[in-house]
Amino acid sequence: MSENAKWYVLHTYSGYENAVKTSIEKFVTNRNMGDMILQIEIPLEHVTEVTENGTMKEVDRKVFPGYVLIKMVLTDDTWHLIRNIRGVTGFVGSANKPIPLTEEEVAALRMEPNEIIVNYNVGDQVRITDGPLESFMGTVESIEPEKNKVCVVVSMFGRETPVELELDQVEVIQ
Repeated sequence: MSENAKWYVLHTYSGYENAVKTSIEKFVTNRNMGDMILQIEIPLEHVTEVTENGTMKEVDRKVFPGYVLIKMVLTDDTWHLIRNIRGVTGFVGSANKPIPLTEEEVAALRMEPNEIIVNYNVGDQVRITDGPLESFMGTVESIEPEKNKVCVVVSMFGRETPVELELDQVEVIQ
């Protein structure tokens, strides 16, 4: 059943996102619906804010306030369960027909792990294939697969400059 699960977007009252997520998780546990409702996410971004007294503070900010993403198998039971949770105003879509996110939208939100095969190593010569430095050549300095990052040293204006890129933005030079 879980292979039929898709990502949907719930609209909630602003500020109720965490309460909605907690409520859904409790219902899933209490009603043994773990095979129907697989994952609930509130997209967050990690930012540094400057406080009034001038200090820096690390905070998590909601990317889409008032929205919760849920991966589930849509049935009448799951639809009614979600719709009747306090703080949920409805699904994104037409009145009684939630519209699932496309695979491209899920990939853009990075909700599902996207496996990238890295065919280069530290010290390899690579070409940047995407972004403002597209077609620049450089040397791989470090690879961090868990963070989806690679550091490449490129020569710009006669200086060696380290550039942090995503793993799929470079290719090895043959």
